[in-house]
Amino acid sequence: MTEVKTGDTVAIHYTGTLNDGSTFDSSDGRDPLEFTVGSGQIIPGLDKALPGMSVGDKKTVEIPADEAYGQRQDEAMQTVPREQIPADIPLEVGTQLQVQTPTGQVMPVMVAEVTEAEVTLDANHPLAGKDLNFAIELVDIKAA
Repeated sequence: MTEVKTGDTVAIHYTGTLNDGSTFDSSDGRDPLEFTVGSGQIIPGLDKALPGMSVGDKKTVEIPADEAYGQRQDEAMQTVPREQIPADIPLEVGTQLQVQTPTGQVMPVMVAEVTEAEVTLDANHPLAGKDLNFAIELVDIKAA
């Protein structure tokens, strides 16, 4: 039976949960996730869990934050004067926005705090600092 190795393209069904049991993502009801193992297309901890699996295999993997989206970074928080944000932009805490960096790159941020004078934006990934759990099923392997 063929086993996954680095460089193979695989398809998996998955359900990602936090330690409290809440689901943050799942392929349920969607096509399987397809990617090349070892290419950096998915989080490192999940990538490392696949070699040696065969089609039909299922497993649950616990992935520490450092092997997922990393730790939260204080420098990813930025406070800007409220008047620098256009009036038509919603500023409720938790709102996802996109900002453009000085180099022209578009970056997703979340509104973390709003005062009369300032808005604090958080560019950390929403799952940064969290340990993740994945229930995975290998659906297909296309050998490298």
